[in-house]
Amino acid sequence: MKRLNITDNHGWTPRKLRKQERKIKNAHLRQRVMAVRLVMEGYLGKDVASMVNVCRQTVSHYVSLFNEGGLELLLHRDFAPGREPFLTEEQQEEIKHLVLTTTPAELGWDIASAWNTKILQSYVHHHYGISMSRETLRKLLHRKGLSWTRPTYTLAKGDPDRQKHFKKQMDLIKKT
Repeated sequence: MKRLNITDNHGWTPRKLRKQERKIKNAHLRQRVMAVRLVMEGYLGKDVASMVNVCRQTVSHYVSLFNEGGLELLLHRDFAPGREPFLTEEQQEEIKHLVLTTTPAELGWDIASAWNTKILQSYVHHHYGISMSRETLRKLLHRKGLSWTRPTYTLAKGDPDRQKHFKKQMDLIKKT
């Protein structure tokens, strides 16, 4: 079996790598640095693999990444782009604006005075021709900075003088 070698240490020593390991919060990235450090210290690839609990090929991959681009390439991880969103960014902003500025009753969708995911689901299907689950809509609104709150009642035409008078009466009642 061929021994793994660090061909270009990029100025890193085992001691510096150990210090860097301690700074890294992500366990997977810390594991990568540890594997390279152990190879640099002279351990065999299969022994390093059993120490950090990965397969031998993974250790070989980590060493080749380190040899090619140093610690920067070793710690770089690409993630899949993810699923294409149902709605474009403009459509998502339109829905956010809609929820913040209007009610379903104003648009003739329902007699409700506030939006919920069921009404919003039918609105999105009618206007954009896209069927989305209520949970997906809830997550979309949450990503846009909106959260569900229970409506509270306020007195829009409360008389401030009568309220002050009532508070004085309540204070007198509390004292007796």
